[in-house]
Amino acid sequence: MSSVVVVGSLNMDLVASTKKMPRAGETVIGASFQQIPGGKGANQAVAIARLGGNVRMIGTVGDDGFGDTLVEALNKDKVDTASVRKENDCSTGVAVITVDEQANNSIIVIPGANYRMTIEDIDNCIDQINESDLVVLQLEVPIEVVKHTLVKAKELGKYTILNPAPAQYLDNDIISKVDLLIPNETELEILSGITIKDQNDILEAGRKLVASGVKELIVTLGEQGCLYLTGKEYRYFKAYKVSAIDTTAAGDSFVGGITIGLMNGLEMDQAIELASKVGALTVTKQGAQSSLPYLEAVTQFKGELL
Repeated sequence: MSSVVVVGSLNMDLVASTKKMPRAGETVIGASFQQIPGGKGANQAVAIARLGGNVRMIGTVGDDGFGDTLVEALNKDKVDTASVRKENDCSTGVAVITVDEQANNSIIVIPGANYRMTIEDIDNCIDQINESDLVVLQLEVPIEVVKHTLVKAKELGKYTILNPAPAQYLDNDIISKVDLLIPNETELEILSGITIKDQNDILEAGRKLVASGVKELIVTLGEQGCLYLTGKEYRYFKAYKVSAIDTTAAGDSFVGGITIGLMNGLEMDQAIELASKVGALTVTKQGAQSSLPYLEAVTQFKGELL
């Protein structure tokens, strides 16, 4: 098996469960509260590790209890944290998450130390990147760090995967250095500038990104599955039917599933099937890293396609 470096965020998720989402100015009584390790970068690293992958994490935490807890959680899942730096006089990233009884969520992210990550952090970890085969990124760290990482990774001949979340516009200098882009519908709309109303719009937007230089594109579509698109072909894949409890980290687990599939030499169709199972299992449990499945559970999963 090859190895992977994940460059991204580490957050402590503060999760409030409630019957319904409050409207503006409304107070509701919640059902429960939990503190769960999260952050898109850390989630993806843990997802890969739990599926048997050799993974290193590059990121930044603050000099507080949350930072220590997040690093300990990664270590417990056998993620290499030697390149997770502690930033003094700064809080660790926090995500405030509300989940209703329909498994819908709303999230406010306070980046904290994640936004103290620098280009120098990447240069200081260039050996780790060079020793890996794949580099996985998201957008919860400064965009100049994402861009610099992609440039260095391509100079070293690495396969790059970008999950462009939270959604924001990216220029072609970034897009052209991505081998596999994995957005959801909202992120696809922002990246392409095309309003998404139906499958034809999804295809048009996807083709626009491929024309901008992305080699391969997977658009995650929730219960509708996903779309795989290259400059030569496109295919839709169905999702698995499950009873969703919480959709937090579903996208991160899907990225982890795709990554581990490619690390194991699977064809893309096989990697997508694996990732779809991982994502389906994730939404049946609450929280971010607490919901990410282990390889044994994925192997035994015999779900029904929608």
